[in-house]
Amino acid sequence: MTADSIRNAALFHFAKDGYEGASLRAIADEVGIKKPSIYAHFSGKEDLFMHTLVHAFHEVQRHTLEYFRDHAHLPLEERLQGLLAWFEQEYQDHASARLMLRNCYYPPPELYSQVMDLVYPFLDGMERALTRLLQRAIREGDVPPVPAEQVAIAFMTFLDGITVEIIYGSSRRYKRRMDAAWPVFWNGIHSLNEKAHPIVPEGD
Repeated sequence: MTADSIRNAALFHFAKDGYEGASLRAIADEVGIKKPSIYAHFSGKEDLFMHTLVHAFHEVQRHTLEYFRDHAHLPLEERLQGLLAWFEQEYQDHASARLMLRNCYYPPPELYSQVMDLVYPFLDGMERALTRLLQRAIREGDVPPVPAEQVAIAFMTFLDGITVEIIYGSSRRYKRRMDAAWPVFWNGIHSLNEKAHPIVPEGD
């Protein structure tokens, strides 16, 4: 029995029951081994949880990159707006996304520092990737000249603000917030450009 099989079973249980609620015995039963056999691969529950969470972050990162690769033909507005709908579906379909997102908001208190050491680099990496995406879109004329890093941070803040509905609310509430807030966000990008390059009325 491999460590990967144990980790895959743990992914389901940690995503469903959280760190405190997940049982090593239940994980072992699902794999078809005795609980002590887990310790041949992991030093304990904390070790198994952190290995599983690292795997979850890598999975979400990989899926996100695949999303942008598969939708590279779309205008930037459609790609970014589509990412919001995709992310909600990713949460519903994949335990890795559920585990990652819930621990961004609710890390186990005793593992707070270790979890944040995963969360912050992930978020910073997303911001850098979005900044590069925006810079490319600006060069190609897909969006007007705007401060790309500022817009990337604003997008991540926007995503964070509606993502809470995935955990607390429902798909309907998430979509309602997304549909209401997106035009404000996207029009705000153009407003940034207008402030940097104000339109001077003719005759002035």
